[in-house]
Amino acid sequence: MSAKQDLAARRAERLRFQLRQKAYGRPRLSVFRSSQNIYAQVIDDAKGHTLASASTLDASLKGTLKTGADKAAAAAVGKLVAERALAAGVKQVVFDRGAYLYHGRVKTLADAAREGGLDF
Repeated sequence: MSAKQDLAARRAERLRFQLRQKAYGRPRLSVFRSSQNIYAQVIDDAKGHTLASASTLDASLKGTLKTGADKAAAAAVGKLVAERALAAGVKQVVFDRGAYLYHGRVKTLADAAREGGLDF
């Protein structure tokens, strides 16, 4: 691994440790963004199960989006993951941004998930 990847991994682990301390049993809304797509999933760490997930590669979103790598795509994924989490009975989550800054597509996804009904 390069030094940059090492720092990103350390940032992500540090954030997840803090989230585990403050989660109080709530599921985690985890975000991963690549250069072409964005992914989000609600994870129950106690059981090790994914409760809901959404990405720009989903069939319901893929045809409607111009690209999977912009804020509009992030907003669509945020609303979709919130809708699926509410259908699974999850109302409150903790937001796991990973090693990414809370800015741009990550912030847009979080705002859309809040508008979709998730509480964090």
